[in-house]
Amino acid sequence: CWLVEDYVVVQECARCSSFQAKSMSECRATGFVEKVTCANSKREDFKRCRSAAMEARGFWRFVGTMMCVAAVFAALVVWRQRALDRRALEKVRKQIESI
Repeated sequence: CWLVEDYVVVQECARCSSFQAKSMSECRATGFVEKVTCANSKREDFKRCRSAAMEARGFWRFVGTMMCVAAVFAALVVWRQRALDRRALEKVRKQIESI
């Protein structure tokens, strides 16, 4: 009913119990549900939701992954720059020896 009607949240977003996770399809997607009451039909229903803690955990996991990737590429850039510097130095050394 909450898809087509206005609703009021009766119970805030909370983690599903093990029984709810097995029996309710709403729990399968995110693992969190909130209890709502539809305005017109006065029917109580469950609606899947996203937990703030789950969102924060996902955000920090993303940030950590990006930091690791950035560190790897920074190390790769430093290594490449040193290799190019060695090549340039070797080239200059050979030019000086040929004089």
